[in-house]
Amino acid sequence: MRTALIAAALALAVTTVARAEEPELRPGPGRDQVMDNCGACHTLAYIPMNSPFLTQAQWTAEVNKMVDVFHAPIAREDIPAIIAYLTAQYGAR
Repeated sequence: MRTALIAAALALAVTTVARAEEPELRPGPGRDQVMDNCGACHTLAYIPMNSPFLTQAQWTAEVNKMVDVFHAPIAREDIPAIIAYLTAQYGAR
């Protein structure tokens, strides 16, 4: 338990520092959910970096992988908004 708390505190500290250097995400519905959920575990720079390649089905698979495989603490009710935002703002054109 103590190790998990230390790891969580360290992750929060790293995320807080990294956020100062994060790219500005495009405005749109679901942006806050993406910033809060996705940015809690990794840099948001992955979003524009992957955007030329991912379709709605692929963004859906990525979000589901984060939740199901990596156990990202994303609220189930936020998942549709996250996928919709990623597809609309950063989906393959």
